[in-house]
Amino acid sequence: MDITTKNTPAPPPTEPQTATEQKRAARGATRPGDRIFLGLSRGSGILLLVIMAAIAVFLTYRASLAISKDEANFLTTFEWNATAIPPKFGIAVLAFGTVVSSIVAMVIAVPIAVAIALFLSHYAPRRLSGPIAYVVDLLAAVPSIVYGLWGALILVPHMNGLFGWLDTYLGWTGIFSWEGGAPRSMLTVGILLAIMILPIVTNVSREVFRQAPLMIEEAALALGATRWEVIRMAVLPFGRSGVISASMLGLGRALGETMAVATVLSPTFDIQSSLLDPGGGTFAQNIASKFGEATEQGRDALIASGLVLFVITLVVNGAARMIIARRKEYSGANA
Repeated sequence: MDITTKNTPAPPPTEPQTATEQKRAARGATRPGDRIFLGLSRGSGILLLVIMAAIAVFLTYRASLAISKDEANFLTTFEWNATAIPPKFGIAVLAFGTVVSSIVAMVIAVPIAVAIALFLSHYAPRRLSGPIAYVVDLLAAVPSIVYGLWGALILVPHMNGLFGWLDTYLGWTGIFSWEGGAPRSMLTVGILLAIMILPIVTNVSREVFRQAPLMIEEAALALGATRWEVIRMAVLPFGRSGVISASMLGLGRALGETMAVATVLSPTFDIQSSLLDPGGGTFAQNIASKFGEATEQGRDALIASGLVLFVITLVVNGAARMIIARRKEYSGANA
């Protein structure tokens, strides 16, 4: 007995999707709510770029007005007299002070921050790491003026002993020679900035160290490695990019700090070879201390120095972003 089967008609072929439709479908942008959210997100990003461009245009315009009237070299002059006729001002001293104070802060803060991050992520028990991490987070929320007042009232009076010790044993280098003045110098500013950027570097480094592959750590321990060897051979190489990025984010904070530096530093518009002698200044401190009493020409000159600080900060943050993007684990891409 023959059994006949009926052939069911084949479904009509579907038209291939275009590349744009595939991307939208992958992003889930076919629904109205997703399209609205996508538009808002894209608009926010464009608005941010427009604001940054507007700030750059404003700073460039006002800076060009000041530099066109400057009778001195804006980049190399060791003088700031924007109210004279003709005006003479330059950023050499401000650039030197900003860079030196930031380097001092980084040299002090980064090793301590990495050590704290390693302790919290791999050594401290849970009941101890939580409260310490909470205290570190609180340090990041303290206003700058509070740090400045603490530095002026507590830190500066207690720096005489350290300055005297450095002058006794390291004064022959010239970098740590001290003439006995008030300890309102670049070293004091660097120490205060190090305390201020310590929470930023610690928090980012701690999160990076926690992302280290657990299987690699356990395999190293199973092979007989000590905990320090695991950290040195597995955790630190894995978190190198994150630590560098955290350090550069802290550097951005140190470069732009204003009130704390203005409260602690005793600026003189010259460059001292010793970190213990008063002198120098920073971009942010100079703007904060002179903007209120400056004339229109003086404000344009201060804005010109602010443009330099703006560019330096953008370069630092951009470099930090590039370093983060090098590691797929941090950029969110799939391997």
